[in-house]
Amino acid sequence: MKKLVLSVIGADRPGIVAAVSAILFENRCNIEDVSQTLLQTAFAGIFIITLAEGLAPDVLESRLRQGLESRGLHFHLEPLEAAGGPGAGGAEPFVVTTMGSDRLGLVAGVTGVMARYGVNITGLKAVFRGGDDPMRNVMIYEVDVPSDVDRRAFREALHKEADALGLDLSIQHRDIFESIHRV
Repeated sequence: MKKLVLSVIGADRPGIVAAVSAILFENRCNIEDVSQTLLQTAFAGIFIITLAEGLAPDVLESRLRQGLESRGLHFHLEPLEAAGGPGAGGAEPFVVTTMGSDRLGLVAGVTGVMARYGVNITGLKAVFRGGDDPMRNVMIYEVDVPSDVDRRAFREALHKEADALGLDLSIQHRDIFESIHRV
């Protein structure tokens, strides 16, 4: 069966996930994975679906358009790429946390270091509320560090970039991070 990625964005309101999942159900498509979030007043959702046997992707796309555009939602549908991307050769999960005053280039600077080392970002939560209170400007990166990366060099490069950006930075293996922050 063919797997597709469906991304949906729009102004948040109750019923968006219900509307999307109803269209998929009506077309006998199975939702395998879903992740959705709100950023301020914007909804964003990503659905990994299995296309129903005999249903062409363009037919599903037409039905999604009929059901979602009238609700002011935008969507994109594409085939899911096969596994084997970043981290396929073995990686360890880490959590990188930064805090500091908001300014231009924070995300670009930190992620630039990650990209240079071939580190894949699997999750990112960045909350900027402005002002000079560092506790109100936090970024949490969940990353997969390939097993062949020099971890000491990676850590040093991250700290150097954080210092240049005026950020406090910590990096911990995800297991340690979750153990420390367990509620």
